[in-house]
Amino acid sequence: MWSAGMDSFIIAALAVCSLTAPAYGEKGTSKARSCSDIKVFYKGKGFLVEDVPQFEISGEHLRICPQGYTCCTSNVEDKLASQSRTEVENVIKDAGRSLQISLTGQYKIFDGHFLDLLNRSELNLQETFTSTWGSLYNKNSDVFSELYTELKKYYRGANINLEETLNDFWIRLLEKLFFQANGQYVIGEDYLECVSKQIDTLRPFGDTPRQMKMKVTRTLVAARSFVQGLVTAGEAVRRVSQVPMSQECMRAIMKMTYCPHCRGMPSARPCLNYCTNVMKGCLANQADLDTEWRHLADTMIQVADRLDDPAGVESVILSLPSYISEAMNTMMENIASINSKLFQTCGKPKEAGTTSTDDEIMKRGTFTVEDRLEASSDKIEKLVSDVRIILGDNRPYWTSLPNLICSDRVATGLGSEDKCWNGNNRARYLPELMNDGLASQINNPEVEIDITKPDMTIRQQIMQLKIMTHRLKNALNGQDVEFQDTSDDASGSGSGCADDMCSRDTRLVLPITDRPVAIPYPPENERVKGSAMQNLPSISIYLLTLLILLLRR
Repeated sequence: MWSAGMDSFIIAALAVCSLTAPAYGEKGTSKARSCSDIKVFYKGKGFLVEDVPQFEISGEHLRICPQGYTCCTSNVEDKLASQSRTEVENVIKDAGRSLQISLTGQYKIFDGHFLDLLNRSELNLQETFTSTWGSLYNKNSDVFSELYTELKKYYRGANINLEETLNDFWIRLLEKLFFQANGQYVIGEDYLECVSKQIDTLRPFGDTPRQMKMKVTRTLVAARSFVQGLVTAGEAVRRVSQVPMSQECMRAIMKMTYCPHCRGMPSARPCLNYCTNVMKGCLANQADLDTEWRHLADTMIQVADRLDDPAGVESVILSLPSYISEAMNTMMENIASINSKLFQTCGKPKEAGTTSTDDEIMKRGTFTVEDRLEASSDKIEKLVSDVRIILGDNRPYWTSLPNLICSDRVATGLGSEDKCWNGNNRARYLPELMNDGLASQINNPEVEIDITKPDMTIRQQIMQLKIMTHRLKNALNGQDVEFQDTSDDASGSGSGCADDMCSRDTRLVLPITDRPVAIPYPPENERVKGSAMQNLPSISIYLLTLLILLLRR
């Protein structure tokens, strides 16, 4: 016999079952939904539709997506997870490739222009000195050509001491001029060596060598550092853009991107803050480039301004023939006084039996570089302007990547914040927005990150940027710096620590593993709105089983 209490219990159980019956997909129908839509979507990604079931199945097997009824098998989930990571990595590579092409383009333009300036300056010297200095130049043209060769090597990054190169040039020029101006004497190598040792005391070229050395050094150091800066920046972008996403990042991207499809909500798009937190976690190491990247960009712009100065690169390089000719004029005008002092110090050389000297050495005159070469300041001005724009626009590049990726992925429109995908369902995303950088991700709710294990490829590039910025600052002060292989500089002591990372408290570290793990759900009072229904189908099954047993009694 049924008691009144038993009747009440059965009615209550039926009511609970009806309330907890699972709602499938976006339309909320109680019937098992067809998986035809996801078959089309899945095939569009290049996968076999045989992987997708005909109708929704129970989702206890899912390791990334919420475990409600689903059209995704384990195989489908794994393939879509890999696909989601590849798509995001491609976006990052494409963005990096675009920036790298811009930087490389500027490098090629500047490099070609600077080498053209050196070539034009050398050609102008050859043409002018042939008519101005005659046989003196023709017999000793190798002294001048070797100077330009050394300047080009230095600019290209050769380990050459620029100051010594210029000093050696003036010493060789002194020896050649003295030898040809004193053809009536027998002058051997030993005597010329004595002559060269007196160059600092005699100052036969006046103040021109000092002025030329100061200007040439500042210009070439700045130009070399500038092109090296463009190369370093481009290489950093290339290397960092190729850093693969972690396994934990792949899981987070999958949950954000394709889990709505597995849940039967293909039109659901991620909430803005949800997507941003996912990408800030995935790109935490990249964001740590921000400080040194900005420093490099700012210093590069300062060097570019120096190169564009009225007394900058073009003026100095194109004026080299004028400097050299002026110095030679100074010596020849004072050759009698110079000879007298050298004869006192080194002794008077023996007569050669002839009193003739090379009269052509006196065929000298002054010339103006600007008369021989057309102005090209507009070209350097445009180049510098372009570099300023590229570097200025991309100062926040590394911290802007999450916004770049999320910009065309997230839900938009009126009320979208309440209808967007929050990782579990269509509802508002409640967790707070994370800050940029690895250290700020310790409490990221979407991506598991061990902040004590920074990516060493990225750490190495951070060090490269720091080294390059230091060189550029030295260049601004006219200080010559050797360019050497710095691939080992970033390794430090081998401790694997960067900045003050090793001293951080590690009690809250989330371990990284390549093995798929179940995503833990938050406590009941912290669950995101709308996610509480995910376990209700199992409650319905238990209550229905209990009801059947009671009816059998």
